[in-house]
Amino acid sequence: AILAGRYAPGERLPPQRALAAELEVNMASVREALKRLEQLRLVEVRHGDATRVLDWRRSGGLEALALVGSVDATVLGPLFEARRLLLAESARLAASRRSVAQAEALVAAAAEFAAAPDARSRQLADWTFMAAVVEAAGNLVFQLIMNSVRELYVAHADRFAAIVARPDELAPLYRAAAAAIADAEPDAAAAAVAALAAAQEARMAEADAS
Repeated sequence: AILAGRYAPGERLPPQRALAAELEVNMASVREALKRLEQLRLVEVRHGDATRVLDWRRSGGLEALALVGSVDATVLGPLFEARRLLLAESARLAASRRSVAQAEALVAAAAEFAAAPDARSRQLADWTFMAAVVEAAGNLVFQLIMNSVRELYVAHADRFAAIVARPDELAPLYRAAAAAIADAEPDAAAAAVAALAAAQEARMAEADAS
């Protein structure tokens, strides 16, 4: 409700008893939920005062992504832009830092995408590939960002199905990215992954326009 704008920044939440009645839960559940909202920096709890809603776009962290109820244009555009930039820089780092085993895993993941029998399998192969790129980059913060994105991705997998449309066109891009990382070519790796991510963005835009 907070993320959807039902409660505006600065607005007081209803008393706990009213929330319990509205949501048909007990008071203990409401108290635990408010603690979690405070941890997520979606509300501010002041002793002796009402719980007030924060502007989550300014105070919240990536954890808020997992709570997004719908993935509309206001979320989708920034999400895929950030994804493309993060993956490209991850690929650049991965080309310099990857182990032999990580390079082999990326080549295998690219082949797995090409051989995937259906759209759901291709989505899983795509996630496996991109997660492997970020892991090979060796940047903890990038890894944590991917963990947060995964929660949103898993919850709305059908919404993102278009990113693996026309797989015959995408498969060479996965192979090129894996090869550049395996060959330790940072600029080529970044360009290849950026091209792949941009192609996936275009597929999402086409699906939304149709």
